[in-house]
Amino acid sequence: MADDKVLMYKGHPLMRKDNLVYYGSMADSHIVMLQILETKKMGDTDIATRVSVQLQLTDPNARSRDRIVKKSEKPGFYTALDVGSVWLTRALAGK
Repeated sequence: MADDKVLMYKGHPLMRKDNLVYYGSMADSHIVMLQILETKKMGDTDIATRVSVQLQLTDPNARSRDRIVKKSEKPGFYTALDVGSVWLTRALAGK
């Protein structure tokens, strides 16, 4: 990044590319992928109304289908991020 600042949430980095948000570090065993499926216009801002959340393994040798550990769909971005945060914390703790 140009300014070397990374957005952090509860001690893990957040990276966004279009409608995909990655939560966690690729150096760890797991990450969370949030995909914004639907948005609603509120003024000039798009608000996520349907978000897919997946806990994934970061193992590059695993097939893409085998990387998905858990998945769910939530009605808003914060709800999806909150669930993803709990999943990531538990996965990294080995539970």
